[in-house]
Amino acid sequence: MIEAVIFDIGNVLIEWHPERWFDARIGEARRRELFATTDLHAVNDLVDQGHDFKQTIYDAADRFPEFAAEIRMWHDNWLELAQPAIPHSAQLLRALRQRGIPVFALSNFGIGTFEIAEKEYPVLAEFDRRYVSGYMGCVKPHVQIYQMLEEDCGVTPQNMLFADDRQENLDTAAARGWQTHLFTSPKGWAARLVAEGLLSESEARP
Repeated sequence: MIEAVIFDIGNVLIEWHPERWFDARIGEARRRELFATTDLHAVNDLVDQGHDFKQTIYDAADRFPEFAAEIRMWHDNWLELAQPAIPHSAQLLRALRQRGIPVFALSNFGIGTFEIAEKEYPVLAEFDRRYVSGYMGCVKPHVQIYQMLEEDCGVTPQNMLFADDRQENLDTAAARGWQTHLFTSPKGWAARLVAEGLLSESEARP
């Protein structure tokens, strides 16, 4: 029996495709060179672990002066990278809570970036509990963040249903007994929630 539903945020509630944003600004060829040379995703992983947002990005810009302007865009234009919202997913979150089903967030997100996102996306304040990596000092798919959630929420792992867009994040959860859903679209997530008896078809419909 599912007692709590857990949402990832990036690509579940908010689209997160930095490559798409950079392609539109600097062109695909330059973006490929930028990402291959600097590994911006690895730099962002440090932010997700709790490192200072601006300092971490600007330090990377200093290490790669030939890409400094583009790297600083990751900080200076971050909200443009993290959009748009996925309204149907937000609707599903609210429908679950209206049913009295606890809904948690489990997301790799920096402290500075989460503070920006909260102001833009009110749905991020609507979870019953939020487990955000930057504040916790550890990230998915490492087991520690899952252990911390379990210890804090008190729900039996087998009674949690977790939606994430990355299989490696789900694999760690499944190994701990969580029920999981690979998020590819809000329609598929809605169907899973209906199949689990958590929402009716009308409640899950956009």
